[in-house]
Formats: sequence, C-alpha cells, structure tokens
Amino acid sequence: MKRAIRIGIVADYDPKNKYHVATEQSVAHAAEALGIAAESLWLDTDTLDNTAAQSRLAECNAIWCGTGSPYRSMEGALRAIRFAREQGWPFIGT
Repeated sequence: MKRAIRIGIVADYDPKNKYHVATEQSVAHAAEALGIAAESLWLDTDTLDNTAAQSRLAECNAIWCGTGSPYRSMEGALRAIRFAREQGWPFIGT
C-alpha cells in the first residue's frame, strides 16, 4: 500500500466546532473517493508563529487553511500560507 498523503490543516482545532469536524470528514471522503490513503494533521496557528514552523509544514503534502478566524496567531496562519505559496505546494483556504 502506498504511503498516506498528509494534509496539514492550519486552524486552532476545536472538536465542538462543526466546521472542523466537517473538514476532517471531507479529507476522509475525498481520499475514499480517490482510492488513496490520507490523514489530517491539525496545525494550531500558535505553533506556526516561529522559525520551527517550516519543519512542521514540511511534514505535509498539502496545506488547508481551515475555518476558525480569528486565529490564536494570525502570524502563524500567514506563515503557513506563505510556505505553501513559496514551495508551490497544493493549498486551499476556507
């Protein structure tokens, strides 16, 4: 079996937030429809507002900037967006 692709979801995860739950479910549904394995990796914005953020983002194959604004760290969210753009990685924002 091929290695799972990892979708980095940039948002401050809250299991009570129906949009966060739906985001995770949408990754699972899309992977199933495509016949691939995929996993969601939630990246809290306040863990991305430093220089170590690049190594965390590099663990992902694509970046999804999820719902939840205002984020705990807008700088962290913008750093993730900039990383995806500069690296030419797949990116979506909702």
